[in-house]
Amino acid sequence: MKTTTKPKRILLSAVFGPYGVNDAYGRKENIMELFHNQVTKAQELGSFRFLHWSFGLYFLAANVDADVTVLDFPSRQRFIREIKKGYDIVGISFITPNFVKAKEMARLVRLHAPQAKIVLGGHGAAIEGVEKLIDCDEVAKGEGIRWLRSYLGQDPDAPIYHPALCSAQSMKIFGVPLLGKAASLLVPGLGCVNGCKFCSTSHFFGRTYTPYLATGKELFETACRIADERGSDDFFVMDENFLKDRTRAMELLHEMEAHKRFFDFSIFSSAEAIQAFGVENLARLGVKFLWMGVECKSQAENFEKNRGLDPKALIHQLRDYGISVLASGILCMEHHTPDNIQIDIDHLVGLESDLVQFMLLIPLPVTDLYRDLQRRGLLKMDLPFEDWHGQKTLNFSHPAFPGDAAERWMKTAFRQDYEENSSSMYRMVETTFRGARTLAGKSETGDSDPWLAERAERLRKRAVDYAPILAAIEKNAVNERERQRARDLERKIDVAFGPRTLLTRLGRTASVLLAAAWKIRIRVFGDGIQPRTKATRYTAASKAKGARKTDIVALRPAAGESETPRMAAAARISTRLQPVLASEPQSRYKK
Repeated sequence: MKTTTKPKRILLSAVFGPYGVNDAYGRKENIMELFHNQVTKAQELGSFRFLHWSFGLYFLAANVDADVTVLDFPSRQRFIREIKKGYDIVGISFITPNFVKAKEMARLVRLHAPQAKIVLGGHGAAIEGVEKLIDCDEVAKGEGIRWLRSYLGQDPDAPIYHPALCSAQSMKIFGVPLLGKAASLLVPGLGCVNGCKFCSTSHFFGRTYTPYLATGKELFETACRIADERGSDDFFVMDENFLKDRTRAMELLHEMEAHKRFFDFSIFSSAEAIQAFGVENLARLGVKFLWMGVECKSQAENFEKNRGLDPKALIHQLRDYGISVLASGILCMEHHTPDNIQIDIDHLVGLESDLVQFMLLIPLPVTDLYRDLQRRGLLKMDLPFEDWHGQKTLNFSHPAFPGDAAERWMKTAFRQDYEENSSSMYRMVETTFRGARTLAGKSETGDSDPWLAERAERLRKRAVDYAPILAAIEKNAVNERERQRARDLERKIDVAFGPRTLLTRLGRTASVLLAAAWKIRIRVFGDGIQPRTKATRYTAASKAKGARKTDIVALRPAAGESETPRMAAAARISTRLQPVLASEPQSRYKK
């Protein structure tokens, strides 16, 4: 008689909260919000307050034959309750600043579930000797699906399933909730061949790029399926340098045009790849947001990806086409001194991008920068890993920035960008308006282009939808310059796209009231936001190979916690290549 092997029971967990507080396990600067952590943090009410899921854990759960529970944003007590349920394997995914939390979670597993095997993963697994620093049985480094399948004795090269996931939740700006469905997640591949010396993502995956969706056709078909499943044609593309494979991106554009299927994309890409693809092609593709690493001004100290390029001209052109730009910069680089660092701050602020990320130079494990400073004896290995987050303290000896000097320069940079360029939300409304005018003008020429006309109409609608928040921006402006800018832009939108309707007038009033309520909330309860726990159960595959479907069993949440009652079925992708699998939503957490 044929015997069947009982599926393994696996718990995959992100680190426990609370997040962004000073306690025995973390620091207040390590906020579980990408934008509020390291991009818009100084913009007061206007800071982008978005929470992101631990994407990699869901990919793992959807791609192994096992009974898997994903525990996202757990409290310490919730994690303890969960591990007592008798799992065979407990996977803990973390980044370097959450080392102490991962260590505590491993201790709790040994205490409450001694039968379970402990597996560490995520970028924190790159810490040298982590298997000796944290009590564990295995450390999964690099691509997680292939590793976990091999560990379970399953085929590591089996087809990959791309689950339909939303990219963010609880999104608010000026206290105004962003209505409608959040953008879906799309993971075309992992790694980056540029191999910038500070980049933990590139080095974590061996300075190579592994395509997850290898062709434009695969990208298109996956986007269609997820869009139909989730009811949203908006995508956050989790790929370190999406445009680096120009052929694939052009194939995606051709598939979209051939099938007359429109999507909107938010992407990461380097300046040289953007230039090679072409700004008008980006508009045609539907790119509405682009994260670009500018790093610094000095050509001698900058990186190959930026050689010979004028970032200010490129950013201006991108914004003219309705593409919002986040320009990323590094402070306290080795060449920086108190006499020249302001040059780079002025440069980054002067680019007039929609958003600016400032991060301290932080050599993380496995990067070339880490190895170099390690050889030179400059790493501060006595500095707790909790402080390796890039928003306050340098983790290497820099003679020009002792004590709290790095933190002071960081605060100066963020404040300068806010005061000179106004809030990022104002800039994004302006970019949308500029793009609508630019593309409408192109579509009205003798060479009328219906594709660009559709893009222009989408930008027009988006500008009208965004316009009511200008009232909240005007009311809470950082200075008179921003107040006047908000008034002028609102007037331009009214003139270009018609007078305000009753709905837009109500929207203006609502945005002002919501901003006021948010201001009171911050004054009374503080600025911190703690994500609600999400618990999702996947059952082992029960169908024939090639037709796998993930079924979810609801969990009863604890008081104050929420659950995901159902996760959409994972889709089969005919490729043998694996996706990026880091549990925490900080793909750009690499400086």
